[in-house]
Amino acid sequence: MGDKPVQLYDTTLRDGMQQEGMSVSVDEKVRIALRLDELGLDFIEGGFPASNPKEAEFFARMERERLRHARLVAFGMTRRKGLRAEDDPNLRVLADAAPETVAVVGKTWELHLAQVLHVDRDENLCMIAESIAFLTAQGKRVVYDAEHFFDAYADDAEYALATLRAAEEAGAEVLCLCDTNGAALPPFVAGAVAAVCGAFGATVGVHIHNDSDCAVADSLVAVDAGARQVQGTINGYGERCGNANLVSIIPALQLKMGLPVLDAAQLERLTETAHFVADVCNMTVSAHAPYVGRAAFAHKGGLHVAAISGAPRTFEHVDPACVGNEERVLLSELSGKGAIVHKVHDMGLVLEDEDERVAGVLHSLKDREHRGYHYEAADASLELLVRDALAPREPLFRLESFRVIVEKREDGRAVVEATIKVHVGGERLISTAEGNGPVNALDTALRQVIVAKYPHLADIELVNYKVRILDENHGTGAVTRVLLDASDGETTWGSIGVSENIIEASWEALVDSIEYGMLRSQDRG
Repeated sequence: MGDKPVQLYDTTLRDGMQQEGMSVSVDEKVRIALRLDELGLDFIEGGFPASNPKEAEFFARMERERLRHARLVAFGMTRRKGLRAEDDPNLRVLADAAPETVAVVGKTWELHLAQVLHVDRDENLCMIAESIAFLTAQGKRVVYDAEHFFDAYADDAEYALATLRAAEEAGAEVLCLCDTNGAALPPFVAGAVAAVCGAFGATVGVHIHNDSDCAVADSLVAVDAGARQVQGTINGYGERCGNANLVSIIPALQLKMGLPVLDAAQLERLTETAHFVADVCNMTVSAHAPYVGRAAFAHKGGLHVAAISGAPRTFEHVDPACVGNEERVLLSELSGKGAIVHKVHDMGLVLEDEDERVAGVLHSLKDREHRGYHYEAADASLELLVRDALAPREPLFRLESFRVIVEKREDGRAVVEATIKVHVGGERLISTAEGNGPVNALDTALRQVIVAKYPHLADIELVNYKVRILDENHGTGAVTRVLLDASDGETTWGSIGVSENIIEASWEALVDSIEYGMLRSQDRG
């Protein structure tokens, strides 16, 4: 099944969908399948066509799509006890399904046979062999998933191997060893996989769950021990603690173990693909996810930043660009002069290490961080701070005053009204607006006067608003940090405000978001 040194088998659309809170439409499943094909995966397990109408519709829809790299796989299980394989309705669905390749799961563990299925050992071997023989006679290529293999191997290795032998003799091309409980640790997995590879001629695969947080490690040691197919999901989605994360396995195989499973251009799509699948599934990729997270190649400590400037490999285990990610330098109270210079260069400005303004920027940054500012998620406010320290500029407007009135009415409604007085281009302007809250009302009132002078700023809108209390022991007098995210439809930026007054903190963040939007429009113009 393929010429690659290791086959990549994705089960996001089947096993991954068993994660709590995960549900996608047929259209979304098709979009994910096509994106996984673009990534260059070898197999895409689409689901269990006999389980529900959505799965059946997905396979029907995929008949109209052309996959360039991957084979679509339909999933099912061995025949029920007491039925002939050709009479089992689920096997008949697999036999009639369009995909040439099918995955069949069978039982391996005595505990499962005795206490769940109530099937004796010999009958189980017949169920495995007859099911696979039936499907191969129908022209199907079979991947056999040995459920609970590692638990079974620990309890009774001889019978565990007998189930694999039944599958191989019946025509299975791949024997996939499943750690269904996610309990096995790498040394045990390595030994078991090596024993299976030494005893069978079929391709050996692994399907590892992450309940012991070892799914990626188990998969990699399995390959080292001879496995030539790795099953997993994008971003590790799956039931309980998830499945082996292909997003981590793929670059480990290619960049660290020397096994070319994708071409360079495909590997560069890894970050994009991980985030695409997460977006479609209404999930988020952890900022700290290896390889593809926003913080995967982010550097904050002054010594670290100085090191990567001269030798990136000191704190970057792979080139971020290889997986489609990028290096980021974070500025904070931990930063040194090198981080300031690095960040200024990222902004497209020129500044040398010896420039006396570097110390000024660093002093201002550390002072503001001490007062509660935090710029890692406020890139707009950070850039404004740096630019002002390097070359002070005229503000977009000057505030004379603002007032916010909250009126609670007898009918239960709360009405908020904001009035601002600002000077724009030498002209004094007054604006009043209502909103569903103080920040919304201030935002609307400010935009009314700003957009009249700068119409191109009308495209900027607030997309997120977060508040954090910095010193909870002070109760309602505590210092408040407000983070705003704004967007112009092309990109999103963050701004920050800090004050004991939440409205004042919100105003500060709001002003920075608009000022930065103006800066962006000037740079593009």
